[in-house]
Amino acid sequence: MIACKQCKSSFEVTAWNHHILDPLGVPEPTLCPQCRSVRRMTYRNDRTFYHAKSAMSGKQMISMYPPGTPYTVYLQAEWYDRNKWDPLKYGREFDFSRPFFPQFHELQLAVPRMNLDIINCENSDYCNFCGDDKNCYLDIAGEGNEDCYYNLFVKYSKDLMDCTFVYNSNHCYESINCYFCYNLYFGQYCTNTSDSMFVYDLIGSKNCLFSYNLRNKEYHIFNEPHTKAEYEKKRAEIFNGSHRTLSKALEIWKKHLKEKAIFRGSHQVASENCSGNDLKNCKNVQFGFNAGDSEDCRYLYDVLEAKDCMDLNYSLYKPELSVELISTLNMTQSAFNMASHYCHDTFYCDQSNYSKHSFGSNGLWHHEYCILNKQYTPADYAALKARIVEHMKKTGEWGQFFPASSSPFGYNETVAHEYFPLGKSEALAVGFRWADEVDVDQYKGPKSEIPDNIVDVTDEFRKQVLICEASGKPYKIIPQELRFYRDHHLPVPHRSPQQRHLDRLALRTPRRLWERLCSKCGAVIQNSYAPERPEKIYCEICYLKEIH
Repeated sequence: MIACKQCKSSFEVTAWNHHILDPLGVPEPTLCPQCRSVRRMTYRNDRTFYHAKSAMSGKQMISMYPPGTPYTVYLQAEWYDRNKWDPLKYGREFDFSRPFFPQFHELQLAVPRMNLDIINCENSDYCNFCGDDKNCYLDIAGEGNEDCYYNLFVKYSKDLMDCTFVYNSNHCYESINCYFCYNLYFGQYCTNTSDSMFVYDLIGSKNCLFSYNLRNKEYHIFNEPHTKAEYEKKRAEIFNGSHRTLSKALEIWKKHLKEKAIFRGSHQVASENCSGNDLKNCKNVQFGFNAGDSEDCRYLYDVLEAKDCMDLNYSLYKPELSVELISTLNMTQSAFNMASHYCHDTFYCDQSNYSKHSFGSNGLWHHEYCILNKQYTPADYAALKARIVEHMKKTGEWGQFFPASSSPFGYNETVAHEYFPLGKSEALAVGFRWADEVDVDQYKGPKSEIPDNIVDVTDEFRKQVLICEASGKPYKIIPQELRFYRDHHLPVPHRSPQQRHLDRLALRTPRRLWERLCSKCGAVIQNSYAPERPEKIYCEICYLKEIH
């Protein structure tokens, strides 16, 4: 067992780890899996945006970097236009009298960065880490979506609002971990479910209300069958456009769900020999969370199609034989990279695309044999890389991800804070940066009370500043959002988009594993529900027997 150098907890490095580490020449980790993940996540800012100006054109833009940042930030379209700038212009010699990380950080400060990470999106400027979106707003890590607002990790969907991990669905609201759903409100872990509200773990069902653990059912309320007329009457009573009525129904549902529903120890679909939660079509994946179509991996978080990988966050589209990546696509035989896509044999690189055989470089585009953005012959590259690796071994840097203290973002601006929240003093004590929040009093505009019923909300309401009932922070309603509420007869929420995102995050289980006993048979199971939680947690065998 190894003691984590940061939190002092013990963790194990097995022969399996060496199966991944040795071919890459990477040493054993010195931090535990959780500390490694947190360190990587300090480099991803999903949703903290600022008004700023492009360093290239001076155009006004929305940026994840604040005004006055020491980084050079371009509009995303300008960054992709390589006729206007050349990353090799920033190339420099490696200085063996100094550690690697400070030199790389100096390169990061010089090489232009994108204001937001979006590509091939139309009318979706207020999104981040998205591709092929159309008419979307604050869609985070989305792909192929249209008319979607305030979502996280939604794919190939249309007309969704306030959803998290929802795929191939239409007309959904406040739903989590759902596939192929239509007209679903307040749904969680549903598949092929339509025209249903306040539901959990439904498959092939429709017209259900306050129900859970159902298969191929219709017109059920609190898991009991009703006539169509009875169902429609009850639904109309709840979804009458009133915030008070909907809030009361939501509280009833949360209490009923916790007391009555059966919860699986681990949500796994078509997966074999796996541990973690929210796994689909996986094999031999240990400690994986929200991973799909992956095989022979460890420590995956929001990953698709990985093979023989370890320590990945937000890494998609066939990463293979790679270690310590975040916000990447299709990286192979690579390690310690972020925001880089379609690269091979790449180490310690940032925002580099379609490149290979590169080390310690930033902003590459169809380049190879580069170190600190300077290009070499293959032979010279190999010799210099070997010397730098030996130098990093002496400085203690080789095998470590980029230090969190060099992140462009404050800890409280990143996804690390969402999954592992810390106070300012706690974050600073560990060596993380912190971003002081903007004083809300600087926001201008008349503050407004929110009408209880959507029918009483006029178009003028979009000009009002609202105050979140939970955080006290200001927010506004955009025109598309108001249209959605009217179309679906939903009241205007009294919480800001950020608070609603955090509320949904709180409904999901932590990305941790505990041992507890199956509530049915008493077998020891590994699951993401802490032992003191009151829900009925079943092992997979008991769950399948009970549900089917």
